[in-house]
Amino acid sequence: MDKNFLLSLPAILFGLTIHEYAHGYVAARLGDPTAKFSGRLTLNPLKHLDPIGIISALLFRIGWAKPVPIDPFNFPDPKKGILLVSLAGPSANFLIAFLSGILTRVFKFLPSPFLFQLFSLSVIYNLIFASFNLIPIPPLDGSKILSYFLPERLNFYYMELERYGFYLLLMIIVIGNLVGIPILFWLINPFVSFFYRLFIG
Repeated sequence: MDKNFLLSLPAILFGLTIHEYAHGYVAARLGDPTAKFSGRLTLNPLKHLDPIGIISALLFRIGWAKPVPIDPFNFPDPKKGILLVSLAGPSANFLIAFLSGILTRVFKFLPSPFLFQLFSLSVIYNLIFASFNLIPIPPLDGSKILSYFLPERLNFYYMELERYGFYLLLMIIVIGNLVGIPILFWLINPFVSFFYRLFIG
């Protein structure tokens, strides 16, 4: 089995898991127990992984997990609650990327490069997951963040796109890689490259 595949796997699994856990945790803190009752308030990756999302992460470096279920009507302010829950996932990935970057600065002095490589991949994948999910295409987190600021009427039509969003993203990823035009990577690469250099040093 490819060495890079094995080294990438912990970063991918933990990055996707912490992303979804953060959604559920913030929802619970705001008064919605839906994620907890669904068994999703856990760091067990098996509860969160989506088979297509993990395959996409391994093949194309862009992946996703099963969305954590929430009930916005349990929030004191449903619109603000959705905003905060949506921010939680990318923020958790960004924090893990930052902490992993600190560890790479420590481990790069070790004789073996194993831990340095492991946490470097954690920085990369967590920055990718954070930035990818901030793209404002429904149902990604970025769409829910943007919808908070849209007028009610425009927001209604915007969120109607959610039923087609998954297929649109899948099509962009697959076709982009087949024809050598990675559109999503063009969008997220400036963010990933800037913070990777900043965190790794």
